[in-house]
Amino acid sequence: MTDRPALSKGEMEVARVLWELGSATVRQVHEALPAGREMEFAVVQTYLRRLEAKGYVHGHLEGRTRVYRSKVKAKTVIRDTIDDMLERLFAGETLPLVRHLIEDRPISDDDLAELRTLLDRLEKKGK
Repeated sequence: MTDRPALSKGEMEVARVLWELGSATVRQVHEALPAGREMEFAVVQTYLRRLEAKGYVHGHLEGRTRVYRSKVKAKTVIRDTIDDMLERLFAGETLPLVRHLIEDRPISDDDLAELRTLLDRLEKKGK
C-alpha cells in the first residue's frame, strides 16, 4: 500500500478512461466516458486535477492545452484498492472475500473451470 490517498468513485471512473486512452486532454476524457454516463466537462476537469494532486496522474501543457497521463498503473491501483478493502472488511483475510464473490455472484462454467485451473496451479506450486 502506498501513501497516495484513495480514489473516489468518480475519480476512479475518470482514471479508468485515462488508462484506456494513455494520455488525453480533459475534452478527450470527457468524450470517452462510457455511453449513458452523464458527467459535466467541469467535473471531469476537477477529477483530473484531484488525480494529479493525489499523485495518480501527471499533467503538462502542450500549447495552451493541459494533457494528462497516468503516473500509476491500473494494476497498482487495483491491488492497493483491494488490499485496503480486504483489510477494512475482512481483517486482511482473503478467503472470506473469495467465498463472498463465489457464493453471492453468478459464476459461469468457463469462469469456474478457470478458477479450478488456478487452484490446481497454486496447489502444485505449494508442494
